Amino acid sequence: MKNKNYRQYIKNLKPVILFLFMLFPGLSYGQDYVLPNEVNIFSFETQSGKKMTLAKDKYDRYIIYRFGSETKIEFEYPEKTRESWKKFTYSFYLRGGGKMNEGMDLNYVTFINKDFKYVIYYSYFAVEEKVNIGIKIIHLISKKTVDIKGDYKTLKGNLVNFRDNNLIKVDDNGELYD
Repeated sequence: MKNKNYRQYIKNLKPVILFLFMLFPGLSYGQDYVLPNEVNIFSFETQSGKKMTLAKDKYDRYIIYRFGSETKIEFEYPEKTRESWKKFTYSFYLRGGGKMNEGMDLNYVTFINKDFKYVIYYSYFAVEEKVNIGIKIIHLISKKTVDIKGDYKTLKGNLVNFRDNNLIKVDDNGELYD
């Protein structure tokens, strides 16, 4: 008899536990890549299962880059201040005309931390009908590059909105990384 009551008690408790995990997401040991006062600009999971997020404060007080696993943010840049906007640069190249004109849309957000340049990219090539997303990390001294490819199915947001913004520097003659 006691065993039956215990099973019923656990069965009734499951919805309460599930509700608490939904109400307090931190209880699930997941990491918040977008805080309640932020909005996602551009995010994806990498092919190796890591997560990259570029987010901003809802009132444009700062922009922030986060990278890591589901349970731990391994790298966050920069400090959450209004000065953070000055640490990022957006560049792009656009050639329309579709396949016949070998159309492409290349978008990059870059920043430098210590001896490394980080390049968050979204590239579309009409000829192959191919989209590439990811992060390139370039060691500024040795010029060695690590390309962390993103999984397109997990993509949220875009970089195109930076073309007409007054928040980060737009480099019309920026370097192409593809």
